[in-house]
Amino acid sequence: MVAGLFALVVVVAGFALALAWTSIGKLPTGARLARIAASPNYRDGRFRSPVPVRAYSLADLRQMARDYSGNQQRVPAEPPPTERRHRADFAVPPASGLRITWLGHSSVLVEIDGLTVLLDPVFSERLSPFTFAGPKRFFPSSLPADEVPILDAAIISHDHYDHLDRAGILTLEPRTARFVVPLGVGSHLEYWGVPPEKIVELDWWEELRVADRLRLVACPARHFSGRGGPGDRTEWASFAIIGPRHRVFFSGDTGPMPLFAEVGNRLGPFDVTLIKIGAYGRGWPDIHVDPEQAVELHEQVRGRLLVPVHWGTVNLSYHGWTEPAERVIVAARQRGVALAIPRPGEMLEPVEPPAEPPPVQRWWPDIPWEHGSDRATDSGRS
Repeated sequence: MVAGLFALVVVVAGFALALAWTSIGKLPTGARLARIAASPNYRDGRFRSPVPVRAYSLADLRQMARDYSGNQQRVPAEPPPTERRHRADFAVPPASGLRITWLGHSSVLVEIDGLTVLLDPVFSERLSPFTFAGPKRFFPSSLPADEVPILDAAIISHDHYDHLDRAGILTLEPRTARFVVPLGVGSHLEYWGVPPEKIVELDWWEELRVADRLRLVACPARHFSGRGGPGDRTEWASFAIIGPRHRVFFSGDTGPMPLFAEVGNRLGPFDVTLIKIGAYGRGWPDIHVDPEQAVELHEQVRGRLLVPVHWGTVNLSYHGWTEPAERVIVAARQRGVALAIPRPGEMLEPVEPPAEPPPVQRWWPDIPWEHGSDRATDSGRS
């Protein structure tokens, strides 16, 4: 009996590891790697951010450990309120030509000038190569993967597990015309079975035209990449989505940098910016903007309405789960920035200027939180 139980455990463990190995993906080789090597952003065998990212110090790691043990409200006591969406909800296009539906974390469905684009589609319960371990979502995606409408494009900002989900990609593939990704990320998709002709890899400032009326432009970001093993072998990016009437900016994951002003000058102004506000802290000021820096980034790219993403969905840092929203409200108010914080699944159709968006309605609980000024060393400003 003991031998049989041991054999069963070995088989289950082997199966789990095999699934995890597949989910990790595959690093670029051959012609894909040759194209990467020609990129000005790739040096000495890895991609580099436009502004250097410093390595962690021992003091950083100690501070991160203290911060992580000091906050006990990183996970909600009960699932946050969401609005469940189905494919039929998107059958009628938005009257204004622009509609934003935040599905949680960085996943956003963007309907723009008659086309539909899905950003960083992640649907799995755990943001990890394992189905039984790793960061767990607070709530399921507001739009299940099998309910996503026909997509003109799916954009992936980089290959971290909270932005690139193998299960979601495979479910979406039959209904997605093309997958637009930074250099090298296509290697994972092709390994998982996405037809190569559906994969478009872009370096910073390169673009793809969709249906002769939508421009998808890969823009710089300050971050890193990797799904296990060697890091920074694939690129990361922010994106500009530009239609004949409307423009949307998506930050992906990024730290602060002056180069976003060039994005605004080249490609702005943007009707809506989708900018990350969560998973920041003193340990990594160069790779994740905090809420105050998110507002500054919005201004740099010349945005009109800021819709925060990358928060309130999974515990990836040591701040309280509602703190990013509270801090971004204060920062936006101080700088006169128009802000909307829809609940997951809420369909947002931005008003046209000079009309003002309605006041933010808090749908999250009132939990004590720290102002940005309370953490003088976490801003990463220089």
